[in-house]
Amino acid sequence: MKRSLVVSIVAVLVVAGLAIAAGKEKAAGTKQTKWEGTVVRSDKDQSTLTVRRGGTNIEKVVHYTADTKWTHQVKGKVEPIEMSEVKDGDRVICLGSYDDKKEFQATRIDKRLPH
Repeated sequence: MKRSLVVSIVAVLVVAGLAIAAGKEKAAGTKQTKWEGTVVRSDKDQSTLTVRRGGTNIEKVVHYTADTKWTHQVKGKVEPIEMSEVKDGDRVICLGSYDDKKEFQATRIDKRLPH
């Protein structure tokens, strides 16, 4: 009897926690998404990078703005870099979300070391 009561209480708390988390995500209006791969094209005039996912031919156009943070890791520490330091052939991890036009808008682009 006690065990089923405890299990029921835990289940209710988990469901409530998930509902709260979903509500916060909706309130924020966007879901954080990650795209990782190699830069195959960059277009500074359009403020985009075309990134091919590793081992596939799947490409995604990643849009950036003046607010996008550009970073890289040095000895395990994340440091800011300039956008101009990311070149075609570089491996990147892009974090952001999709806008109303279903375009990926990056909030952060992290340059990684090659494999």
